[in-house]
Amino acid sequence: MPALDDEWATHRPAVFGVAYRLLGSVADAEDITQDVWLRANGADLSDVADLRAWLVTVAARRSYDILKSARVRRESYVGPWLPEPLLTGPDASGPVLVDESVTAAMLLVMEQLTPPERVAFVLHDVFDLEFSAIAAILEVSTATARQYASRARRRIDAERPAAEVSPAQRERLLRTFRAAYEDGDLAGLVRLLHPEVAYVTDGGGRVFAAQKSIHGGERVGEVMVRVGRQWRPDRIDLVEVGGELALIFHRDGAIYSVDTVQLDDGLITAYRRVINPEKLTHL
Repeated sequence: MPALDDEWATHRPAVFGVAYRLLGSVADAEDITQDVWLRANGADLSDVADLRAWLVTVAARRSYDILKSARVRRESYVGPWLPEPLLTGPDASGPVLVDESVTAAMLLVMEQLTPPERVAFVLHDVFDLEFSAIAAILEVSTATARQYASRARRRIDAERPAAEVSPAQRERLLRTFRAAYEDGDLAGLVRLLHPEVAYVTDGGGRVFAAQKSIHGGERVGEVMVRVGRQWRPDRIDLVEVGGELALIFHRDGAIYSVDTVQLDDGLITAYRRVINPEKLTHL
């Protein structure tokens, strides 16, 4: 189908984007993107007026099915669950749609929504789909789909992270943090951490990681210094992840962790470290 071949590169980021925002998994989003491509290739698209909307709808239906079962899988997940890191910017292997909804902080907020709320919010507020199309995916009335999106929006506004610092400020802070981490400088780390900072590690039971979040600037700083000495990285790179600058730790020739930070008033309020190797293989 020459027409699909010509347009697929344009629409693929949206197909991948809706799946990633709904599931927080790069691997699942890639699988769904491939499924959508195969289905589109086998379909008669001659009567499709809006190909992007059709492709996004197919991706959303498949994601919704997985999202409902993912709730059950999360309950048996070992330790805290964090989204799979998504490389964006110049380090991404292909075009990626980037906005606030792909940051680790927002994906965790959306994780608190019910599956219908998350689908309605993502499809309407991020991808501009009509509520009638969303209602068909959720198998509810248009009015109900609108209510799901409204309910999700209220919850997200209540939980939305505080205003971030500028990209330049974020880079300066992360470079300062990296230097303190590499030097094992406890005082330097604590100066960058909010007194009530949360430190979250996702090992998924595959590698050793804290089973609960750790809180408090002094305590988190001490843990970071201890971990830094025990698992000394070969190097720490600054890379864009989820539209924001983050840290990638390398050790023994491989990626050891991807660390994202949430900032408020120039301090780190949340430090999230993904060390589950299954969530790093795509990198």
